[in-house]
Amino acid sequence: MSIILFDDQFRSNLLPLVYTRPVSELRVGILTIVEKWKKHLKTDASYLTENYLQEKYPIKYLPLNLFINGSICPDESLLDALDALHEGEALVSNQLLIAARLAQNEAKVFSPFHLEQLKLLEYNRSFTRIVYPEDIFTFNDPEIRNDFKLITQGRQSCKLSSTNSILGDDIFIEEGVEAECSSFNTRTGPIYLGHRALVMEGCHIRGSFALGHDSVIKMGAKIYGMTSVGPHSKVGGEINNSVIFANSSKGHEGYLGNSVIGEWCNIGADSNNSNMKNNYAEVRLWDYPTEGFRKTGLQFCGLIMADQAKCGINTMFNTGTVVGVGANIFGSGFPRNFVPDFAWGGNSGFEVYTLKKMFETATGVYARRNVEFDSIEKNLLSRVFELTEQYRRF
Repeated sequence: MSIILFDDQFRSNLLPLVYTRPVSELRVGILTIVEKWKKHLKTDASYLTENYLQEKYPIKYLPLNLFINGSICPDESLLDALDALHEGEALVSNQLLIAARLAQNEAKVFSPFHLEQLKLLEYNRSFTRIVYPEDIFTFNDPEIRNDFKLITQGRQSCKLSSTNSILGDDIFIEEGVEAECSSFNTRTGPIYLGHRALVMEGCHIRGSFALGHDSVIKMGAKIYGMTSVGPHSKVGGEINNSVIFANSSKGHEGYLGNSVIGEWCNIGADSNNSNMKNNYAEVRLWDYPTEGFRKTGLQFCGLIMADQAKCGINTMFNTGTVVGVGANIFGSGFPRNFVPDFAWGGNSGFEVYTLKKMFETATGVYARRNVEFDSIEKNLLSRVFELTEQYRRF
């Protein structure tokens, strides 16, 4: 059976993070949503997403196909309900499509917007769903705990050097991890260190925390928990309740809190974000569908930064700032609370960051990690550049 993660009509609420990926490729907890489903179902998965993303994220049909909403995280009750689905049936919750099981002919014309030919079964239990960007850090703590159990069950952890201080025993160390003279407090939540991860001397880490494979925590870092760092990333300074996707760097001093940082991002030295307003008021975030600022219902909400974005040394981000794909920010003062995709500049003003210049930067960034910035990436980003033109009103 083919497992296909689909994007539904609410995908645009997750922009700009999903301009460059299907919804199920968002990271929350230790794993991305698609990785969670693959581990639970013990099989591979493919994607039904925007046409311009399908070259990088293809779809695969088989005689029997299970479509699953890519914004939903798996749990045992959901898995049981999906297992009970028959061909031609769909699982829904208050008109939200959760999943559908279809034969190949029906699968090839399936649309999450048209369910007339399916038998609808109501699902009455609660589940975790990523609707807005801030949901990623909001649900990160419980998802780290869920993923920790999923990944480590029945396995033996490797040992850390005796130079480290470990409080509690809810820690799992993969092979090749290096850590010296650092403290790990698992009494507040589990800690997971992925393959070949490096924790330099003098770091203080509280759970829940996840460090992806081949990632680095720089000397003296302070990580307060409810935080995930994806593979091939570097972090330092002070971090609290944030999710950093793969291949990104926040390698120096500075505070990052209640934030989401995409792939191939770089946070300059001594850059900081505010995660609470001076008047303690509710934080609003830029909303792409309405082209206005949306109430989040949160008192703590920091920075949402999409893929390929960069900021220079000493950048200061206001509470609830959204930075679009490929933006490059520098200079003194606070940039505005919404920095459009492919913007170049800062507090003194912005101009368009042309694709030619952005591609030159990306080529160098990818090369540092021995990855080719290929035509697939260029085609994808070129399309995002077109889709976001309306927001660059400089």
